[in-house]
Amino acid sequence: MRAPELNWVKITAVICIVTCIADFIVLFLLGNCYPGYSQLKNTISSLGASVSLVSDAISFWWILIGIVFVFFGIIIRKAFGANLKNVKIASLLIMFYGLGEGIGSGLFKANRINGEPTQSLVIHDVLGGIGVVAALILPLIMNKVITKKQMPRFYFFSWVIFVVGIIMMFLFTIRFSPNEHNFFVFYKGLWQRLFLLNLYIYFITISIIMYNKEV
Repeated sequence: MRAPELNWVKITAVICIVTCIADFIVLFLLGNCYPGYSQLKNTISSLGASVSLVSDAISFWWILIGIVFVFFGIIIRKAFGANLKNVKIASLLIMFYGLGEGIGSGLFKANRINGEPTQSLVIHDVLGGIGVVAALILPLIMNKVITKKQMPRFYFFSWVIFVVGIIMMFLFTIRFSPNEHNFFVFYKGLWQRLFLLNLYIYFITISIIMYNKEV
């Protein structure tokens, strides 16, 4: 790895760490600016719906962090080997996450008319779903990029992230249950944020590894 490339890797790693931390802060602050919004009971997507008082602000933020993750996915190739198959797959998964959960969610609002989903909401959910699936698969691919022999702790950590991610996503999807008073349905916002926290911890860990990676 040449020196200029190493600098880009370090800069991108720091930007990713800052973005992951900032996203939670922004979500909390904007959520508090939306009267009646509950961080634990309401989904993150509802912040970006047209009826939301912070709709434009959160949409702009999602597009911005989406760009950051797409760029992160590109630079990760420089850190771990641009020509390696599993690195390319990991890179694409991160880019899909940025495109789906970031840019896609920002461009297509989660709107409903008379309680019925709009075309924008359907596209929002489809793109977000692609991003989520990419994020869930990422730890399995990263375990091939950074093997158990190279970093045994990271290997087991990746499995923990994968399992927790599956559990949180399962709890979040229970929101489609017709029983709105179900405990898991009631706190859908909590499960979504725990899924995001789990993922961001993983992104931060990868960023730290990238930053400390030797030439």
